[in-house]
Amino acid sequence: MKIKIPENVNRIIEKIQSAGFEAYAVGGCIRDSVMGLVPHDWDICTSAMPEETLAVLNKTNIITNGLKHGTVTVKFDDELYEITTFRIDGVYNDNRRPESVTFVRSLREDLARRDFTVNALAYNNDKGLCDFFGGVEDIENHIIRCVGEPDKRFREDGLRILRALRFAARLGFSVEKETAAAIHRNAELLRNISAERISNELVGIIDGEYVEKILLEYADVLCVFIPEIRKMTGFEQHNPHHIYDIWTHTVKVVSHSPHGKISRLAALFHDISKPECYSTDEKGIGHFHGHPERGAEKARNIMKRLKIDNKTMDKVCLLIKFHDVRPEVNPRNVRRLISRVGAENFNSLMQLKAADAMGQNPDLLNEKLDYIERLEKIFEEQTADGQQFNLKTLRINGRDLIDMGITDGKTIGRILGYLLDGVINGDLKNEHHELMNSAKKCIDKQK
Repeated sequence: MKIKIPENVNRIIEKIQSAGFEAYAVGGCIRDSVMGLVPHDWDICTSAMPEETLAVLNKTNIITNGLKHGTVTVKFDDELYEITTFRIDGVYNDNRRPESVTFVRSLREDLARRDFTVNALAYNNDKGLCDFFGGVEDIENHIIRCVGEPDKRFREDGLRILRALRFAARLGFSVEKETAAAIHRNAELLRNISAERISNELVGIIDGEYVEKILLEYADVLCVFIPEIRKMTGFEQHNPHHIYDIWTHTVKVVSHSPHGKISRLAALFHDISKPECYSTDEKGIGHFHGHPERGAEKARNIMKRLKIDNKTMDKVCLLIKFHDVRPEVNPRNVRRLISRVGAENFNSLMQLKAADAMGQNPDLLNEKLDYIERLEKIFEEQTADGQQFNLKTLRINGRDLIDMGITDGKTIGRILGYLLDGVINGDLKNEHHELMNSAKKCIDKQK
């Protein structure tokens, strides 16, 4: 198999080889190349010891921060390339990092310590593809399999559990039977992993094209760090709008949502408070009154635990809070909704509502999507001239009122709020002259 290596990568490999050492492109870049994908990063491994690598390259644009772990970083044409000495790992005491590493001269020994067979691949133009553990066969069969004993691999580094699920969700691969069993057995190891690392992998999982199967099969794994999910699994909704339990519905909403951190997190958490909000009416129909508001609060607490940034949290919680609103389809109600959620978030909210509908009763889907489409059409009409129906886009401001003799901040805020309501209700046009006249009438009434 011939793999096209970028020119700079090949230059580094050839330079190291010309000094009498082995060097290969390794890992994910080779996996992606075998799959016909374009690699994002190119890593290099070598039999040269770190100091030998430095001597061979003899360049000033070298970063040596990772030297004790055997990694030398070299800069070529504004691109960074990591060159790591073949190594074997010492004892793992924290389920995350080895206490020590031992540098070796054997490529096979280096590949044997890696997580999955699809990542234990190396290549250079002289030797071709080096595959000691059946990685190419697993790629062809769409399988994620640990190198060696799965339990050992996961005890070494608990984060590999989520990495396996991320690869499967992204690539559409199945997790091999023994590897899958070990994931379920060792899920508790994730308690030893930092929240930041978990959240990064979680986002990668839920953003995968093939996420549905993974979330359904590995809900118990997510429950280790999001225990709130446990109550959702198997919770029947007893409502004509729903044919799935809460967790299955949620998973389908995630899979139908647009790709992206905010959209997928909002989908994952949009019904997180349904179990505690459940009630039945006299006909035995299930209801979940108040679940969007309570869900937004609960989602924020979960995301805080996972160390997700505030900007993402705010947008996700906003979408959750309003995901179940059903205003009548008319310009006034759409303007009110724009004012509440922000024009910049309106399309994301409609996308969440559409995905939500796709995870419900299919007999009602067309009706719900038609409703959303009508809301979107009115939104486009109402915002065509750039209006967003908030104080920032109101064509009168506090300075105008001060010039009219109003100096009290609360009074200014009250008048601006009154004018904005008038614009939203359709009683006033968002035009400076009309708003000024209306403001003068307000002032006259207060005298």
